[in-house]
Amino acid sequence: MGFQVKNKVVTNAAWIIVCRVLQAVLNLVISMMTARYFGPSNYGLINYAASVVAFFVPVMQLGLRSTLVQEYIQNKEKEGTVLGTSTVMMVISALLCMLGVTSFAMLANNNEKETIIVCVLYSVVLLFQAFEMIQYWFQARLLSKYTSVVSLCAYVLISLYKIYLLVSHKSVYWFAVSNALDYLLISIGLFVIYKKIGTSRISFSLKLAKDMLHKSKYYIISSLMVTAFGHIGSILLEFINGKEAVGFYTAAITCAGMTSFAFNALVDSARPMILSYKKTDNEKFKKSVEGLYSVIFYTSLIQSVVICFFSPIIVNILYGNEYGGAIQPLRIIAWYTIFSYLGPVRNVWILAEGKQKYLWIINLSGAIFNICVNLLLIPFLDVSGAAVAALLTQFFTNVVASALIKPLRENNVLMLRGLNPCKMVENVKCLIGK
Repeated sequence: MGFQVKNKVVTNAAWIIVCRVLQAVLNLVISMMTARYFGPSNYGLINYAASVVAFFVPVMQLGLRSTLVQEYIQNKEKEGTVLGTSTVMMVISALLCMLGVTSFAMLANNNEKETIIVCVLYSVVLLFQAFEMIQYWFQARLLSKYTSVVSLCAYVLISLYKIYLLVSHKSVYWFAVSNALDYLLISIGLFVIYKKIGTSRISFSLKLAKDMLHKSKYYIISSLMVTAFGHIGSILLEFINGKEAVGFYTAAITCAGMTSFAFNALVDSARPMILSYKKTDNEKFKKSVEGLYSVIFYTSLIQSVVICFFSPIIVNILYGNEYGGAIQPLRIIAWYTIFSYLGPVRNVWILAEGKQKYLWIINLSGAIFNICVNLLLIPFLDVSGAAVAALLTQFFTNVVASALIKPLRENNVLMLRGLNPCKMVENVKCLIGK
């Protein structure tokens, strides 16, 4: 039985990683084509809208993204109620967040009609993302082959649609709403599959909604602050230096995050096993966390070195000479990814230990730090200032802040053990169940 479970974990991870590789390749190609078609200014406009909407995503998700897998594991007999309740909660939240995006855009960009329209159209993605959260039921059941195949099929169809938009020279408005369509297709596909293989009827429970919100509430502010780290730079750049600067910064971020799907897939695949170890074997739990830190840190380190040295080639191949302003920021942001990928591992440990209440402290302090550093550096260093701010913020949030909070220091100990190259093989073996 133990071997079968371990084999399912590996197979589950393989499905996620393979399909996300293909999705990442498609996303890179489409992003590259879109960036070349629009140029830095309009490309910056699209990504400014994406940054504004991104601030509302954590509110729309109500922190449930971090707790749903555990909720399904602990309430197997009520999985239909968990699914129905979480979906209703997020749909209501999504509608309110769309109103919030509209209000912000009208206040912040009151003289820019095009910017307001693009932000409003882009906000439609929030509604369909709410339905797409059904994927966490499949993760909890180690059935990610279904989510992977459905997501890939949806991504292929939407990629073809975006190519059509490019070829037919459609306006920026069409691209603003196109990002919502893949979430719509994924949601429909997953709900159809759940109807066939799920054993529990979908329903809503007000009591369960209150219980779930009580557990997840700490993640709302936490996730919002994490979003601030990734998007406040784009928003401040737009106000201080204009949309072209946002285009350069987005190009750099995109290049640095080309392989983020792999790191996210590793964490998503390891999460159910690590949470189950916490219930059965605390020593294995610690070793598996150390192993995940080992894999994440050393693979991201190799990636950072490669990107830093080859950044001019990478930018020129993907975006062309017009985006030369993204090269130096990319050299900086390449190192930021090392620390950014440590955060999701820490969050798995925090969830297992039931210490979610400290997350808002970590991320609120990180967000304040990020805003201050951005305001200090952007006026002097332009896009590179935003890149330096991103690097410093990730280090502060995922390493320094946790060390300053006594109840979380054990996680930093596990992190340091995971970074010990002498123990890496032993830790990784525990992670994969050997």
